[in-house]
Amino acid sequence: MPVDDLWYLNSRGPDGTRLPSRRHGRGKRWRVRWTDNLGETRTQLFERKVDADRHDANVRADLSRGQYIDDRAGRITVAALAELWRAAQLHTDSTTVLVEHAVRLHVLPRLGQQQIKDVRPSHIQGWVKDRSGVLAPSTLRVVYTYLRSMFAMAVRDRLIPTNPCDKGIRLPSIDRGNRVIPSADQVHDLALTLPPRLAATVYLAAGCGLRLGEILGLEVDDIDFDAREVHVRRQLKVLKGRQPFLGPVKTKTSARTVELPEVVAAALRLHLADGCDAVELDDDTDRRRPVRRPARLLFRGVGGEPVNAATFSRTWSTARAAVGLPARWGIHGLRHYYATVLIHAGASVKTVQLSLGHSTPTVTLNTYVHEWPDVVDRTRLLVDSALGGRQTAAMPAGSRA
Repeated sequence: MPVDDLWYLNSRGPDGTRLPSRRHGRGKRWRVRWTDNLGETRTQLFERKVDADRHDANVRADLSRGQYIDDRAGRITVAALAELWRAAQLHTDSTTVLVEHAVRLHVLPRLGQQQIKDVRPSHIQGWVKDRSGVLAPSTLRVVYTYLRSMFAMAVRDRLIPTNPCDKGIRLPSIDRGNRVIPSADQVHDLALTLPPRLAATVYLAAGCGLRLGEILGLEVDDIDFDAREVHVRRQLKVLKGRQPFLGPVKTKTSARTVELPEVVAAALRLHLADGCDAVELDDDTDRRRPVRRPARLLFRGVGGEPVNAATFSRTWSTARAAVGLPARWGIHGLRHYYATVLIHAGASVKTVQLSLGHSTPTVTLNTYVHEWPDVVDRTRLLVDSALGGRQTAAMPAGSRA
């Protein structure tokens, strides 16, 4: 990989002096030549020899370590990278729709036309600031993870040397303390305000911690009144252009058995008093063997069809407003109610995690750590019991015995 002087020929004159080339004094003087990792001959020109020598040395080192990155590879746009990344993800159908929506609306308008090699941490921080005025902090963090994952793939594929999202990007903090937890009376009032065919959804969310999709996907056989258990095996999903269908739960740990409190059991017995007919729908719970079958869903629409989540949201909004809960407060808030009931009664992190179907205890801690009310006091007591047996050196001399 030689460094060539383009202003002089390799041959010399009769007196031994170097002979100037035709381009002497014009253009960049120094050329670096090398063979890349694909066997292709590459060149680059420099004005100063010191820069050419440095580039030559760096390329040699990168090739020998197997870390060579073709500078031309990073010329693809962020939009093109996003498409490559999305095509490689093992997302469920519903997550695929959410990711496409997030990338199209929140990533591409500002960053889409930039070449990935030109994206700097400052560009990412500017994007965060721009989106922080549009998205809630928690939602912004989700979209940011998509963006970071895209650039991580580009680094792994040696399109760029570093991930611009790994350079101290500051994200807006999430204030968990402002979460609205309803009172017990508000929970009961929600059930009374909803149509009778949907009233029991409130108790399954507030008394068992189920997500909306899990509630709407419950079948009669999933309720075991004798064992006082609810078996969460699937969820009802809705995708654009497709009728509601049954699909797998959110994570592996979301498939779980939850204790059935008597207050929830009573609501379900009343709900089932008039029977429950089956409805034909697709079941993709086992993605390898999708079937169409009759399902005795617990909750049905006015015409006997599966409950569409969008339709439920409109009905819910009316009930939510009637009981005095804030705008955009969804049924997921009852899941938070359930978690706080467990925590304040002394349940461990692991118990809460398994009951909610979180993927890891870390998710539970990150979401509800402030709800363990005695943690701070317990910490103080532990320190005082360990260090409080004698006076500290920092006390004024007159105060020490």
